[in-house]
Amino acid sequence: MKIDKSILNFLNQLKKNNEKPWFESHKAEFKACQEKYNDFCNSVLQQLSKTDQLEGVKVFRIYRDVRFSKDKTPYKTNFGAAFTRVKPYLRGGYYLHIEPGNSFVGGGFWDPDPADVKRIREEIAADAKPLQKIQASKTFVEYFGEISGDQLKTMPRGFDASLPGQDLIRRKQYLVMRKFADKEVLSDGFAQEVVKTFKAMRPFFDYMTMVLTTDSNGESLLK
Repeated sequence: MKIDKSILNFLNQLKKNNEKPWFESHKAEFKACQEKYNDFCNSVLQQLSKTDQLEGVKVFRIYRDVRFSKDKTPYKTNFGAAFTRVKPYLRGGYYLHIEPGNSFVGGGFWDPDPADVKRIREEIAADAKPLQKIQASKTFVEYFGEISGDQLKTMPRGFDASLPGQDLIRRKQYLVMRKFADKEVLSDGFAQEVVKTFKAMRPFFDYMTMVLTTDSNGESLLK
């Protein structure tokens, strides 16, 4: 299974003609591309499910919510899908984004609950070495570089400014991302690279699962 070139072609045209009349006149083309993308995502889900417990895959709607946005273009110029792990036992989520010139495989914690952020920060403050070791591993650096996402300019209230792992404690999001060129996206081996990239996130997800399913004493929060 591979990403068909027609998907990138359609998205390129949509970017140039992001208006309802054009989209409606190309609705059949959109549905054909959407079906191909769905099939690709389901093939990834099948492969990833061999090594992880997943609830399923959700392909996001192409229609934009413009109610609170200055950008009133009605359609997204990408196809996106989330692969959801079994909660509350497993934490972290996988994401696949296909967009001409801006495709990537990502994952992590985009909009974490404030209580989860507090728990993560407290764990890092107590001992930053486990997460630092994961972030510094050869595979992690090769695939993702480092943990990314929005962060505070200064240490959050209640956390000493001299603590190790300040860059991790100041995070408001905990994200990882690997970008792919269009040529890579269209290659025969792209599905395998998506699965390999998702698998490379597992040590990070396993750490976060351990943290977010236990209290500060290491006692399980799961019944």
